[in-house]
Amino acid sequence: QIALWLKKIYKNQPIPAFEVNKRTVDTLYDLAERNEARDMDVSLLIEDMKQKATEYEAEAKYLQSLLAESLALSPSGLSSKGTSYLNVLVNSAVILETKDTSLVSFFCAINDMTSELYATESKNRKMELELGDRMKKLTEALMLEKKIREDLEKTEKYLEFEKAKAQFEDQKIKFLSDKSMDFKIRIKAAEEELTARGLDKSLTHESLVNLSEELAKLRQETVPVKKKLQSYLDLPP
Repeated sequence: QIALWLKKIYKNQPIPAFEVNKRTVDTLYDLAERNEARDMDVSLLIEDMKQKATEYEAEAKYLQSLLAESLALSPSGLSSKGTSYLNVLVNSAVILETKDTSLVSFFCAINDMTSELYATESKNRKMELELGDRMKKLTEALMLEKKIREDLEKTEKYLEFEKAKAQFEDQKIKFLSDKSMDFKIRIKAAEEELTARGLDKSLTHESLVNLSEELAKLRQETVPVKKKLQSYLDLPP
């Protein structure tokens, strides 16, 4: 069965060589069945179309004979204007997909197309409103994105400025720290040198600071005593 099908497919051409095993045989058999089924469907469709064409031809001949018998008219005997009208009528019926050329069929088809037109226009208006709303939202989103970008650029510039400022402050603090350490070292060296030369420790900066603090404390303690004494000084001798 597969060999006959391959001969039918390739006709006078040589059949390509293939490995004969269970898989290839099953695959070819399945293809052959599908091909035969498709050919059968196509044949049935062709026969149906032929039958419909025959029916249409018979109906056309019947209508022509009816026109010829009742009105003594035939398509070949019409004037150019009548032929033009007839072609318009036929084309309209084809476009509107009517069952026949009666007024009822035309009105029904026109009503259907009008309803479809209104539905399409309503759908288009709805889509236009949705599109406008989406465009508005898109514009707002783009404006927001632009503002965010501008704010981000400003923030980045501000951070760069603050970073440079912080680096300068760090360098300044480091310089002052180094300078303070240098002063402490120099002060300590000077004090050691002065101590080595016999300087009294009570005259050192630290001792003087302590004495100044004690003096300030004592002065603070004498304030109420002076106030009390002032009241006695105002008495007559």
